[in-house]
This record gives sequence, structure tokens and C-alpha cells, in this order.
Amino acid sequence: MATTAAPGTHAGDLGRTVRAYIALTKPRIIELLLVTTLPAMFLAAQGFPPLRLTIVTLVGGTLAAGSANALNCYLDRDIDALMRRTSMRPLAVGGEASAVSPRAALVFGLVLGVLSTSLLWETTNPVATWLTVAAIALYVLGYTMGLKRRTSQNIVWGGTAGCMPVLIGYAAVTGALSAPAGVLFLVVFFWTPPHFWALALKFRDDYAAAGVPMLPVVASPSRVSLHMIAHSWAMVACSLALVAVGGMGWVYAVASVVLGGVFLREVHLLRRRVVSGHDPRSMRLFHLSITYLSLLSLAVIVDVVLHIAL
Repeated sequence: MATTAAPGTHAGDLGRTVRAYIALTKPRIIELLLVTTLPAMFLAAQGFPPLRLTIVTLVGGTLAAGSANALNCYLDRDIDALMRRTSMRPLAVGGEASAVSPRAALVFGLVLGVLSTSLLWETTNPVATWLTVAAIALYVLGYTMGLKRRTSQNIVWGGTAGCMPVLIGYAAVTGALSAPAGVLFLVVFFWTPPHFWALALKFRDDYAAAGVPMLPVVASPSRVSLHMIAHSWAMVACSLALVAVGGMGWVYAVASVVLGGVFLREVHLLRRRVVSGHDPRSMRLFHLSITYLSLLSLAVIVDVVLHIAL
């Protein structure tokens, strides 16, 4: 006797597949990358960047980040399956439970990369486009394939890929790079390790089980906290340097001092908790770091807009 699929079965399967492909792009990471693209564009334009250019740059950046993240999921599917935090990613599930195959994910990531670079080539300029290609290559080849499984400093140098949206956004407006873009790049560069190490402290056992030598796996919490403090001070110093280098006004200056002070206080509190043998409560710093970067980016935009308004 023939059987028929229950109503809604195909729609349900389609929905599950779509959600799986979206999950491959890691949307929450893309949000953070876009947060640093916009202020760089406002800073480059010294005002409102052209709306069409802003839209295509953000769309191109979204596609590029989605490409890098999908390829990362493809290459890291073996260790993702060993970590509780990542065990539910589409390719980590594996077998019939997975809504997307490794081959499909690989093709998906490559197609997104081609679409992103093609869009930016046609609508922005060669500098922004090649910086986008470099960002994808840094994350996939440099971090995922080269550094992640080999060195405890993986996120320090591999995190460079996450700083590239600053340069891409700036170059999309000007067609070139200058000192303010470099300083803003350094802010994100020094922000990345304490942000990620805070997460790695929480999920240290996950990384250890997967054989990934994140700093919290190979070093004591005390040593990790010292590294976090050093990077945090460098980050705040660079954020303050932008006042002079980027010609920022009082809004950004005040915001950078206040936000930097709050960030440094929290990272030193984490250090104090570690030294005293208490739970470092590292996720507090992790979530605060996201708020810090978002508000600092907003401060850049508001400062630039107020400058042209006055």
C-alpha cells in the first residue's frame, strides 16, 4: 500500500534546510563585523556615506563573512562535533540528522565568496574588493587551516580577519587607506583576544576535548588574565589615539574614556577573581566586550554626524 507524505512535511524539511544554511553563516558573528564597518565608513566620509554605497558594502560584507564562516564550519566539522558549544552546528550533527551535507556546505561557502567579491568589484572599488578577498583568506586559510589547531596565539593573529571590515568599509568610501583606518583596525585587533579568551575560559574543557590549544587550555587562568589585561590596555590606548589621529570630537572622546574605563575595570576584576581562586565569571567580560565595541562604534558615528551638523 502506497504511503503519502504528511501535509507540511516538505515545507518542514525546507524550513529546516534553510535554517541550517543560515546557521552555517553564523549570523551573530556577522552582526559584530557589520558593527565595525559602519563607523569606518562614516569616519572615511567625514559625514554620511552615500546610501547606495553603504548598502552594497554591508551586503557584500555579509556575504563575505557568511562565506568565511560556512567554510570554517566545513573545515572544523570534526572538532565542532566534540564540543558541547558547537555540537549542534549543521555539519557537526552529521548523518541523516544533518539538513545539509559537507559538500553542499563547501559549495555554499564558495558561492557566497564569489557573490561577495563580484558585488563589491562592480559597486565599490578594487581596494575594498581585494581587502575582502584577503579577509576571507585570512579566516579560512590563516586562522582555520593554519593557526587554530597549532598555536595558543591562534586568535591573536587569526583574529586579524575580524578586523578587516574596518579597512573594507573605509576603503569602500575613499578607495584607499589612511591612519584613522589603521587606528580603528588596531582597536578591534586588540579587542579580539580578551573577547574570545573570555569565552574560551568558560568553555576550556570543550577546547581541550577537541585538542584545540586555545590559550586557556595550555596556560593557567592567572596567565590568561594577564594577557587579557595587556590587550585591553592596548585596545583602550588605541581608542584614545583615534581622538588625535581621526580628529574626533568631545562625544567620542568622552565615550572612549568612559567605555574604556568600564572595560578595564571588568578585566581587572576578572584577574582579581582568578587570583583569589574564585569563578572568573568570564562571560560577564565576554558580553561586556560586545557592548563596548557596539557603543564605541556608535560613538564614532554620532561624533562625525554632530561635527558636520555643527
